[in-house]
Amino acid sequence: MSPNLSIRPFDSTDSGPTGDRAAFDSMARETVAAGDVFPFESVAGVEAYWFGAQSHVWVAEEGGDVLGTYTIHPNVVDRGAHVANAGYMVSTRARGRGIGRALGEHSLASARALGFRAMQYNYVVASNTGAVKLWRAIGFDVLATVPGAFRHPRNGFTDVHVMFRTLEP
Repeated sequence: MSPNLSIRPFDSTDSGPTGDRAAFDSMARETVAAGDVFPFESVAGVEAYWFGAQSHVWVAEEGGDVLGTYTIHPNVVDRGAHVANAGYMVSTRARGRGIGRALGEHSLASARALGFRAMQYNYVVASNTGAVKLWRAIGFDVLATVPGAFRHPRNGFTDVHVMFRTLEP
């Protein structure tokens, strides 16, 4: 990872052609087009998940260029709101540079600061081996595997993992 990478809150007012919103839209389009990570079939679906009422969104940038983003929100409401859920996207042009790991580690610290006691990923596509490896490396366990829960565009029905880790020291 570059020492010049910084992670900061998403700037919803930065709507120019190179701003946070444009970068988000580009990453969402890439992710939807690939169809192998999220269940969303439209950018609107990614957007609704990312920017929900209780969401906190950050971006990773280097030299003013937004390369990745993550969102955190309660996994469920009310009595389960102390467990966070998160989603991550890294621009295809920036993959393999440690940005996903930086976002993942930053999200754990952010979730703690927001008062969450744990983080749960409900839908990690098992064929996304890079993500599964990364989440295991930063302390997540696979709690369950749901057979054939994801309709992968190339692999057909693919398993999905539910992953979890506590955030308490």
